Amino acid sequence: MKKAVFTFILASLVVACSSKKEGNMIVKGQIKGLKKGTLYLQKMKDTALVTVDSIALLGNDTFVLSDNIESPEMYYLTFNGNTNDKRLLFFGEKGEITINDKIEEFGFKPEIKGSKNQEVMDKFQEVDTKFTNQRLDLIKKEFEAKQANNEELIKQVEEDFKKMVRRKFLFTTNFAIANADSEAAPYIALTQLYDANIKLLDTINNSLSDKVKASDYGKRLQKFVDDIKKKEN
Repeated sequence: MKKAVFTFILASLVVACSSKKEGNMIVKGQIKGLKKGTLYLQKMKDTALVTVDSIALLGNDTFVLSDNIESPEMYYLTFNGNTNDKRLLFFGEKGEITINDKIEEFGFKPEIKGSKNQEVMDKFQEVDTKFTNQRLDLIKKEFEAKQANNEELIKQVEEDFKKMVRRKFLFTTNFAIANADSEAAPYIALTQLYDANIKLLDTINNSLSDKVKASDYGKRLQKFVDDIKKKEN
């Protein structure tokens, strides 16, 4: 009888320990080549990166993580909670999100499905990568021009850089406006146009749908715009 009771208690403990309360956002997938390690689901809270869920992977490269999310926001998948090593950034939202990647290229070209905001970010990053490459090319040209002490070329590179920045700002503004019903729009404005003309930020802010304005990033953009206007007055 005692043995039966002990077995029942043990079984109950196993069930209690193995069952994890799932949030309204489920993140699952596979990291090919991952033999062991702890995978963390993290997000920014104020200015700190906090862990909301984690899973130890021992010989199994599939994972399931979750969190209760009120408004779409950026999340990190990291190993050992260290974003300086390898990290994967994705736009989290309610529902089921599937992420597949490889351990060797973790975070560089992940396959992410189930997040509409991530789809918007992917489209933005396709073009933004071209601007990043242009910036790197101009930095190289400027370095070479300074080495050669070529003042004319240095001035030309500076002008080309200004033109590139203007093109990037205009593209980013138009992209955010075109996706004004996505929480990715205010996020893009906050991370890409923080040093742009207030008119561009204000234009994006005014174009946002009511749903997006009420989101976390929508509220942050409104506050950011309001703070700049106060300083300028």
